[in-house]
Amino acid sequence: MNRQLDGKTVIVTGAFGVLGRALSSVLKDRGARVAGLDLSACPSDLQAEENFLPIGGVNLTEESSAKDALASVAEKFQRIDCIVNVAGGFAWETFEQGSLDTWDVQYQMNLRTAVVATHSALPYLLSSGNARVVNVSALAALKAGLGVSAYAAAKAGVARFTESLAEELKHRNVTVNAVMPSIIDTPNNREAMADADFSTWVNPEALAGVISFLLSDEGSVITGACLPVPGRV
Repeated sequence: MNRQLDGKTVIVTGAFGVLGRALSSVLKDRGARVAGLDLSACPSDLQAEENFLPIGGVNLTEESSAKDALASVAEKFQRIDCIVNVAGGFAWETFEQGSLDTWDVQYQMNLRTAVVATHSALPYLLSSGNARVVNVSALAALKAGLGVSAYAAAKAGVARFTESLAEELKHRNVTVNAVMPSIIDTPNNREAMADADFSTWVNPEALAGVISFLLSDEGSVITGACLPVPGRV
């Protein structure tokens, strides 16, 4: 059994979505204690366990909400070693016909959540002695297609935040990296793109495995990387 994360406490934001659930499961299987944070109320099928603490109703655009949630995690697990910023959202609309408000919403959902959560977690991470930050950006941050300008710009912000923070923390035993998936295979994406070849998309469990490696001791030599995870799209 792969127990590469034994003893580590990992925060997963956006934990009640498809990727967040898959990631939480993989991390627990690899020995981590996981705290799952989400804006939504905690679903009835997610219950607190010895190595899992789900916390709903956390608004990660507000520092006070993030800090309260992290304090609860630290109280239960006594430490926080890693944070994975999964929380985010997608919008498709042309620039000409779209709303300027979409730009604000995409910034709040994709970039500000990562910034606030990481800033709130930083004191715990610096105390860990061997900490990790992994952000979820997107392949669209490298080359955007039609209708995703606001989303791609926000995810590009996540990538630049990742690189800059990695430089800031590289001599303080904290690595900072990002994964950049193409299309993640989720029910919502299948419904929205019903004619697509789903087999070419990124499987959530496979992406969780990539993130798990970046959190592990073996991943300690990697920092400041924005890793494309394109599947076969």
